[in-house]
Amino acid sequence: MKTTQKAAPSKGLIFNIQKFSLNDGPGIRTVIFFKGCPLRCQWCANPESQSGKPESMYDEQKQAPTMIGEYKTVAEIMAVILQDRDFYAESGGGVTFSGGEVLFQAPFAIELAKAIHAAGISVICETTGYAAPAVFQEFMQQMDFMYFDCKHWNSEQHRRGTGGGNELILKNLQTALAARQPLTVRIPVIPHFNYTAADVHKFGELFQHIGVTAVELLPFHQFGLKKYHDLQRDYALKNVSQLQSDDLLHYQTILADYGVTATINGW
Repeated sequence: MKTTQKAAPSKGLIFNIQKFSLNDGPGIRTVIFFKGCPLRCQWCANPESQSGKPESMYDEQKQAPTMIGEYKTVAEIMAVILQDRDFYAESGGGVTFSGGEVLFQAPFAIELAKAIHAAGISVICETTGYAAPAVFQEFMQQMDFMYFDCKHWNSEQHRRGTGGGNELILKNLQTALAARQPLTVRIPVIPHFNYTAADVHKFGELFQHIGVTAVELLPFHQFGLKKYHDLQRDYALKNVSQLQSDDLLHYQTILADYGVTATINGW
């Protein structure tokens, strides 16, 4: 008698699951950090998220190296998510996919999102939008809301700062806008990369052209500095001064002239 072998459950590479987050979307949220990213942003605050493989990183608390990244099934992640189901309901919260870049593991993320929705819980994501259009469209359909990075208006400058051009990103952003996908466009504002008044005017022209009317500005910080040391990596922006909320007021003023409302997510 012929037997059919059951397929093994798929797994995703996760480097952190953060419970009771209040800074990654509305309400109380559980944030799933996906490991792996196609970009290499010079200012990345989570450099341990970039590699698509588990890697060693020094842990000061343990005074020893520790492995970053663990393969988990949907069922294993859902067991953690469901522990706080009541808090999501009471606060209007849910689950946030972050990274790394969640689209780097799009098939697994889609599978997980479907399981979360089946449990009656909302799913949002933080994304660079860097993925093949067909992959992005399928993934987008599972998101209740998206925080979508737009790092630079110019593709060559984008490539210098991140390792990749912005063509895919802008194409996917326009797809999301055309589909009326609920989202917020975010600009990480980085000195020597996209901080000049000329850059803001170009962003304004771009947003006016594609129909973005509101953005969120993220001032450059050095919160991830120590992680580069613990990973034994050089950090290109280690001597660059942090920006404060007041340093981004010119962004607000100029973008307003293009009909774009800019809020500043200070720290």
